Amino acid sequence: MMQAGGLVLRDIHQPPPPSWWPPAPGWWLLVAAIVLVAGVVLWRGWRSRQRMRALASLFDAALARVDTPAEKVAAMSELLRRAAHLRDPGADKLLGDDWLRFLDAGLKVPVFAAGAGAILRDGGYRRDVSLHEVEALQAVSRMRFLEWMAMR
Repeated sequence: MMQAGGLVLRDIHQPPPPSWWPPAPGWWLLVAAIVLVAGVVLWRGWRSRQRMRALASLFDAALARVDTPAEKVAAMSELLRRAAHLRDPGADKLLGDDWLRFLDAGLKVPVFAAGAGAILRDGGYRRDVSLHEVEALQAVSRMRFLEWMAMR
């Protein structure tokens, strides 16, 4: 339809939809923040695993330096006392059953007072400590040592 001036009227034109690329600056900031957070989380996890490996090798090296089963029990006791001191400054001075109960604190099943760990009470002073007892103690002592040292 023609107007008197000769101009044809048309509907309002919509602008073209915005392009998806490149994203707005806010999206770039969000992506950068996500990458930064992911990097920090991965780095902390890597450091934690490295620390646990170092602690495990410290435990294993301390036991590798001694020869007899009684010396191994004494070395495990020393390592556990160091870890216990970090958890509670007075714990490394506990003796006998009090020490074993402290080691069992927080465990679902007592493995020190009434299990493989009972040898810690006097195993460092006995001559007849069996290798089987030492291996059982080593498993639970290593677990407890790594758990307490990781909390630090």
